[in-house]
Amino acid sequence: MRQRELSGGSGIQVSQLCLGAMPFGTTVDEQTSFAILDRFVEAGGTTIDTANCYSFWVPGGCGGESETVLGRWLARRGGRDGLVLASKVGSGLGANGAAEGLAPRVIREQLAGSLRRLGVDYLDVYYSHREDRNTPDAETLATFHEAVTEGRVRTLGASNHAAWRLAETRALAAAQGWTPYTVVQQRYSYLLPRPATALPEGGHVHADDELLDLVRSRDLTMFAYSTLLWGTYTRADKPLPEHYQHPGTERRLRALGEVAAELGATPNQVVLSWLTGGDPAIVPIVGVSSVAQLDECLAAADLELPTELRKRLDEAC
Repeated sequence: MRQRELSGGSGIQVSQLCLGAMPFGTTVDEQTSFAILDRFVEAGGTTIDTANCYSFWVPGGCGGESETVLGRWLARRGGRDGLVLASKVGSGLGANGAAEGLAPRVIREQLAGSLRRLGVDYLDVYYSHREDRNTPDAETLATFHEAVTEGRVRTLGASNHAAWRLAETRALAAAQGWTPYTVVQQRYSYLLPRPATALPEGGHVHADDELLDLVRSRDLTMFAYSTLLWGTYTRADKPLPEHYQHPGTERRLRALGEVAAELGATPNQVVLSWLTGGDPAIVPIVGVSSVAQLDECLAAADLELPTELRKRLDEAC
């Protein structure tokens, strides 16, 4: 699997595909989680994404389960050598059931908890999981910078932020000499929701043209989540979410099916290849519940989209 360097001069190399660990310890049991992790690393994958809040919304979950399972796997493996670990803060449950936010106390406490559950001394990437407009940006950014200077975090990212907010916080960090956000994580896939449609998943923010332009023009690194839309592309038992149902989707699905047939690939594999080879090039996060599902995704790492077929996909809208 190919590697690429993160933006920002950290020197961190990430794998072409990133493994999403959100279901580990809740909807995916520990034994299966270990098997998925082993297979991912065996195939050359290095980059694993989690969060402090995964997955409190699942019955029986309270948050931290994913990090705990990852920590047990790392201990069994004998350490984190060769791996890139990313986690997040800001979307855990706070007072009165609201998001915990990005106040300095929250960041410090939650970072300590993530490191403890993972059994590591530092994170390669630490994300603000969602915006917190109730906490001054200067307080949030200064605390993140503190974590970097103390060696507990190598580089910083922002997830589910509007493009203008990302640009604004980066400008503030530059003015103060603080570590800026250089990694972006946003919801993105080949199919696009209807314009001006509110996503039903709380906290999700879809990448728009403005954000993609910011990533491209400022040489940021973008990771994309929900890349395969929960199986919608290939599974008959996973109907297309209502907010994706519009004429543009029909044209895109038709083009996707044609390209997949010509390449002898699955639609999922074509979507992942389209993401990794686009402009900007994106690191897809793949979330799976079995080794078989992972193997389908891993095959996309070797799938090259010819220029003509990529153009056909791009122009179907």
